[in-house]
Amino acid sequence: MISRDTGPESVIALRASLEQLTSNASEASLSVAMRRKLETQIKEAIDELTALLVTLDPIAQPTAVFDPSNPKLVGRFVALAMVAQDRHPLSNIPKFYGSGVYAIYYKGSFPAYHPISNTETPIYVGQASPSLSNARTPVEQGAKLSGRLSDHRKNIGKAMSTLDLVDFEFRSLVVQSGWETAAEDYLIHFFRPIWNSETNILYGLGKHGDSATTRANKRSPWDTLHPGRAWAAASTEDAKSIGQIEAELVIHFKQNAVYPDLQSVIGDFVEELRQG
Repeated sequence: MISRDTGPESVIALRASLEQLTSNASEASLSVAMRRKLETQIKEAIDELTALLVTLDPIAQPTAVFDPSNPKLVGRFVALAMVAQDRHPLSNIPKFYGSGVYAIYYKGSFPAYHPISNTETPIYVGQASPSLSNARTPVEQGAKLSGRLSDHRKNIGKAMSTLDLVDFEFRSLVVQSGWETAAEDYLIHFFRPIWNSETNILYGLGKHGDSATTRANKRSPWDTLHPGRAWAAASTEDAKSIGQIEAELVIHFKQNAVYPDLQSVIGDFVEELRQG
């Protein structure tokens, strides 16, 4: 066993500093602020020492460990499986059993959406949870996916002055119960769809009619840009002006990738899996 007094001078000095730090940390007179500062400094020192141990080891550490059981990783592959499905007209949604994830695509001529029109970048993605959280079959899950898509079809169909249902398509994937949220999270992270609330630009598509006592709420950006839902028209103020929405879209398309084809989607998907 190595004596505490032997070894490189730097290690001896480190041990002395550690003993002094331990003594200081045990002082009851330390304020809360000082204790938090000390905790931060200790954690930083631990990180630096851990990094030092890695550099001293002649065998390299992997940059990452591939864990197939990681929910985020499962969500990523479910999302890719959804993208591999055929696209169908949103105007004609058959009723089918199953819950899971979906994506809606735009192929029209609305000026603000020109960058993503006729591309593989969805305008909106979402999930439909099963009727029973532990549902084992599509029948037990219920007709949730088709129902959610039908709700979107009805809402988009009411915005006839700016949108046409024939300009929309969808993909969907029935998913084993419990994995739909992880898949939706990854789809939002990957595509940054402009109608999703997480992107904070054109939220409001999934909003349901306000009650008579809450119609003083501000009109959602989606309803401002695409008027047609009667209950939204009753709102007295817009959350954003059309000019603000259009300016935010311009910035968004400059900062986020638009995927012209499936090959580019798969390319970026693989890139995110690459270990350095």
